Amino acid sequence: MMADSTVPTSDPLPVQQRNAASDLRKMRRIITEDYSWSLAIIPPLSDLCLQQIVRNFDHNPILEKLLPKHRSKVLERLSTSLPLPVTANLISNEDYWRRCCTERWPTCDISHYGFSWKRLFFERHLENLIEHFIPDLTDAGLICNTAELSKNYIKRLEIQQLLPPVRVEMMKEDEADDISDSGSDAAGDLPSMDHFDLNLIADSLCDLEEVHLVYGVKGCGMNFEWNLFRFTDRDCTLLANALKTFKKLKVFRLHRSKVDDDKVRVLIRSLLDHPCLVHLDLSHNQISDRGVRAIAKLLNQSQLRILNLCNNNICPHGAQAIAHALSKNNTLQIVNLRLNHIGDEGGQALCNALLQNTSLERLHIGSNELSEPTASFLAQVLSQNTSLKNINISCNRIGVDGGKQLLEGMTENKTMLEFDLRLTDVGQENEFYINQVLRRNHERTRAQAQQKQVYTSGLDW
Repeated sequence: MMADSTVPTSDPLPVQQRNAASDLRKMRRIITEDYSWSLAIIPPLSDLCLQQIVRNFDHNPILEKLLPKHRSKVLERLSTSLPLPVTANLISNEDYWRRCCTERWPTCDISHYGFSWKRLFFERHLENLIEHFIPDLTDAGLICNTAELSKNYIKRLEIQQLLPPVRVEMMKEDEADDISDSGSDAAGDLPSMDHFDLNLIADSLCDLEEVHLVYGVKGCGMNFEWNLFRFTDRDCTLLANALKTFKKLKVFRLHRSKVDDDKVRVLIRSLLDHPCLVHLDLSHNQISDRGVRAIAKLLNQSQLRILNLCNNNICPHGAQAIAHALSKNNTLQIVNLRLNHIGDEGGQALCNALLQNTSLERLHIGSNELSEPTASFLAQVLSQNTSLKNINISCNRIGVDGGKQLLEGMTENKTMLEFDLRLTDVGQENEFYINQVLRRNHERTRAQAQQKQVYTSGLDW
């Protein structure tokens, strides 16, 4: 008999399965006792080196010698909590300082800091240290060292509070003068300073351009005491000395600090020969006519452009002193005398000065007990003065007759763009026609600006 050709072979597995089984036998299996074993690719040696540099950066800061691509990787991984002595003068990368700012403060607007994240960080950091400084309790050395590190990056300091010494019972200034020379116990209780002394950091901040100060406690709540809001004679003397050091200072603001006539005269004396000061803000203090006479003297000897004396105790004689200075001044552009007591006598003196002044652009004399006589003089100013663009006489008793006189002066005016008459009772009709004149002046100003732009573009050709 012939053999049956359909007899099956000895291997019952299909061909594909036999091939897969043979491949599995050829693979090498590795069983390790290291449970952290990973099939991930080992990072390049350069990355391992960069990781080591980041870990040891505070002890061995290597940055400038790296290639640009490696330097950027290190800056991305650096911690924002590195010591300032290490990072201050070594790292200029804005992205790093942006991370430092955004991780520390929820709101950051670099437009107020020259569009520099590094400047924002150092200014806010130093401000925070000063605002939480407590005399004879906090170490001033940290502030001095920080100011020295950041001296190239700080242009402005906005101090919203200055804390007094922590004492059980604050000693009055007149009691301090009566302390005997025999080394009494009371003498030992005197603090070394009443508030933070800017002279400690003045030499490090020679490029400072703006200083904003408040000698008081922010958010004291139920712990309120009048002693928390006290600008002492010693504070005044120290601050005056510091102002002499800030030769590049352009803006000085000292508000809500109970500055009186004696203290303002000491401060003004240190500013008489200041080379750069253009903005002086002493609003919300206790300055009266005697202190204003010193400020008027400053107007005659400085290049001030902005003067803010809002919410003080200025009366007619003080307004007359400012008016006398205005009649000779040719640099001042903005004057704010809101919330004072200059009355019609002071208002008329200011108006007479504005008939001679050719630089002032904005005047705020709201809430000053003015009435119709001042409106009569102001109407003459409106018809003759060609520099004023903004006047605010709100919250005064001008009356309808005074409003008619103002309207008569405005009909000849071509430069006024804003005129605030709220709560003056000048009458709706007078307000309406005055607004019509203002609208006409706006249109004229806009047309002149467009014409000037066309002329300038023609010169470019």
